[in-house]
Amino acid sequence: METGVSELFPHVRIVMGMVIGLGITRLLSGYAGLIQHPGRAKLSLLHLLWGFSILVELVLFWWWEYELYGVKDWSFGLFAFLIGYAVTLFLLAALIFPDKIEEYDGYEDFFLKRRHWFFSILGATFLLDIVDTLLKGEPYFDTLGVGYLMQVPIGLALCGIAIWTPNRRFQLALVLIHLAYQVWWIGLLFRAHV
Repeated sequence: METGVSELFPHVRIVMGMVIGLGITRLLSGYAGLIQHPGRAKLSLLHLLWGFSILVELVLFWWWEYELYGVKDWSFGLFAFLIGYAVTLFLLAALIFPDKIEEYDGYEDFFLKRRHWFFSILGATFLLDIVDTLLKGEPYFDTLGVGYLMQVPIGLALCGIAIWTPNRRFQLALVLIHLAYQVWWIGLLFRAHV
């Protein structure tokens, strides 16, 4: 029995949505825990901003994946790639809110000591996103412009520096740049679909 594209894509999107939903749940539960138990661990602006940025990233990923509706040839490899990409975003959320924080001097200490993992995974998402964008077809890729291609080497370089340095000012500047970049993309996204 042959499955049509219109039947297959929603199935793939449901599984992706479950993984993305787990990431969103992790972040929202983490923020709720901060409200419920504010004295459990030292709060950090750096940590809070990265948490918000990853929340935005998860939501944007979910939004952008709608463009996969145009994919005609589905394979298990493509399905596995998309789930793997969603898993990397979940891992970023899990690195923002760990299971246990007691062995660290608050959330910032945890974040800075685990920055190698966080920024390695964040860097990987830049590369995964190129593949994801190409899967959506050349016309979609062309609509993103040269700014999209410039983000990859810049993002990878900034992640490399962030892995190397625990400097709080650099780390804070980086999350603010990332948030500004996300706001810019949201502006483009909604201007294009309005």
